[in-house]
Amino acid sequence: MKYKVIVLDLDGTLTNSAKEVTPRTKKALQDYMEAGGKVVLASGRPTFGIMPVARELGLPGREGYILAFNGGNIIDCASGRVLYQKKLMPGTPAAAARMAKEYGLGILTYTEEAIITEKPEDVYIQKEAFINKMPVKKIGDFASYVTFPVTKCLLTGDPAIAERAEKLIRERLGHGHNVFRSEPYFVEVMPKGIDKAQSLGRLLAYLGRTPEQLAAFGDGFNDKTMLEYAGLGVAMGNAQEAVKESADYIAPTNDEEGVAQVVEQVILGRE
Repeated sequence: MKYKVIVLDLDGTLTNSAKEVTPRTKKALQDYMEAGGKVVLASGRPTFGIMPVARELGLPGREGYILAFNGGNIIDCASGRVLYQKKLMPGTPAAAARMAKEYGLGILTYTEEAIITEKPEDVYIQKEAFINKMPVKKIGDFASYVTFPVTKCLLTGDPAIAERAEKLIRERLGHGHNVFRSEPYFVEVMPKGIDKAQSLGRLLAYLGRTPEQLAAFGDGFNDKTMLEYAGLGVAMGNAQEAVKESADYIAPTNDEEGVAQVVEQVILGRE
């Protein structure tokens, strides 16, 4: 096979609107792994929110990998070993919390098994809890509570507000941070050097593979860099238009099993 590694975003890409991996999609990926390919799950989700999907696909027994927090954590599913990890600078959560208040956004981060936030009732924070199947813990003052190392802060709010805030937060946090929207209503604050493309570069070096041997599938703003980086960048039919412009190939939507169709027809070469 030309493409030795497939990397998949989860929400809006691998999973359908019900957040499920369909039997056809699962079989296509398992056939690909049986043929010698490696599968990587790359998501803004924490590890806790990705592992159930990894287990469902059988990645722990097939040398699969996880890029959690957009690659802030790179994990070998077979051994559970963390291959790479990077945290935010100590003062960043407090600074992000002040900006969230100023711009009328919610803010959250994660412990190993829970989402922590001042506003558990926020509709967008509830979306994140649903996606990851994680409980939400209410805390008092985010800035004074989050004094432990974290990989990501997620700011949430109305898409129009989030779009404006993304640019201002990026300017104000400046050097040492990567700020971007993964969804129209999610603004991610990550350490500098952490996005899906740069993290895939680290993983491919570990695996002894090249970008030309990589096929990447995505739909969101945080997938743009990896679609541009991969030998084959596949945008889902439901992807943001800016993401489609970065792709080599447009797949059917996630609700039309677009991943399965491309794996079967383009990567495995089946009619």
